Amino acid sequence: MNRKYLLTALTATASCLLCAQETAAPAAVSAAHASAEMFTVNNLWILLGAILVFAMHPGFALVETGLCRAKNSVNILAKNVLTVAIGLLTFAILGFNLMYPGDNWILGHFLGFGGFGISAPEGAAAAIEYNGGLYGYWTDFIFQGMFAATSVTIVSGAVAERIKFNAYIIFAVLYAAFGYTLIGSWGWGGGWLKELGFYDLAGSTFVHSVGGWAALVGAFLLGPRIGKYVNGKTHAIPGSNLGFATLGVFLLWFGWFGFNGASVFSAEPVMVAYVFTTTALSAAAGLVAAMATSWIAQGKPDLSMILNGCLAGLVGITAGADCVSIQSSCAIGIISGVIVVLSVYFFDKIHIDDPVGALSVHLVCGVWGTIAVGIFSPAHALMPQIIGVLAVAAASLAFSGIIFAALKKTIGIRVGKSDELKGLDISEHGMEAYNGFQIFSNE
Repeated sequence: MNRKYLLTALTATASCLLCAQETAAPAAVSAAHASAEMFTVNNLWILLGAILVFAMHPGFALVETGLCRAKNSVNILAKNVLTVAIGLLTFAILGFNLMYPGDNWILGHFLGFGGFGISAPEGAAAAIEYNGGLYGYWTDFIFQGMFAATSVTIVSGAVAERIKFNAYIIFAVLYAAFGYTLIGSWGWGGGWLKELGFYDLAGSTFVHSVGGWAALVGAFLLGPRIGKYVNGKTHAIPGSNLGFATLGVFLLWFGWFGFNGASVFSAEPVMVAYVFTTTALSAAAGLVAAMATSWIAQGKPDLSMILNGCLAGLVGITAGADCVSIQSSCAIGIISGVIVVLSVYFFDKIHIDDPVGALSVHLVCGVWGTIAVGIFSPAHALMPQIIGVLAVAAASLAFSGIIFAALKKTIGIRVGKSDELKGLDISEHGMEAYNGFQIFSNE
């Protein structure tokens, strides 16, 4: 290992902390009386944010495809594109009104439901009067709808290469419709966690750990891929295309500016630019910290760890991108980059097979990012963040556990041994991502 290069990497990571001036995050500007012009600008920015979140889905597809074997590429791509459709349709049928029930709470502030379907109020009530001029009804729906599929997509990566396609579809429909939305209503819908003081700007908890806990259940109940753990030892199963994986991370980083930036829910220039900055710095710090950690641990820098370090920094800053200082955003990214590498080793140690590192990125760093708000933000307390993490963990584990256990008892959730060895592209879809590949490969 070239210690000169390693020292340079560590110095670059630390310089963000040493050189950045400690400043408070800018205060949000109220838009209670927005002008018609500002209403239009706000709407356009949030719609652009929805487009950027949509662009994250091909990012997920490329990361998963690249980090898994070629014989499962069609299956992974089919799951990812279908998840977007499932998220949007279930959100339109009932998810939007389950997650954002307004005054229609049925059971305290734990469960609410505003009715089936989506229907905008008449006239200005759906436009400039909808939320103080910040955005209109349809803007609200489509932006939130793009989030709805993201949580389930996280599960797709952790269960890749051995889950039945029909079992995944059923799980995705039920978890997107009821799990993600009900849990999200506790905070983003004005529920009991919101009243408690819990804070999550763009979903370290309500998107990433909600998906991460379900991914943990799925990976555990499925068991590891054939050949991953033999005689107590971990065997690497290399991905098929690290170029795809790298491009996917770039797309995710690109889309994350809308994921976090549009979650400000206005086009207020100072705050949006500030969130862009904290998001970018945390990602960069996570990337370099993960490289350094893997270099020290393995003797050489691991590209897959570097890529997941970038995503770890993004997940870590997602809860508090608008309320922590620049220096703190770097610290959050550095810690995310270190723990994502250690977490990958930990899950291998306990023989939970996660082909793409989804548990380490989304679950572990989602929990860390949520708690980091209570540590680094002067406006938020630590205890509500811890309570929120525990409550969401319990609910997510229960929801996903019931769904996966029921599927396992009925239709089964894992493909047969011969189908897994052959590859899910042929066994589940009857086609190949790369024509003629199966003729020359026994993988």
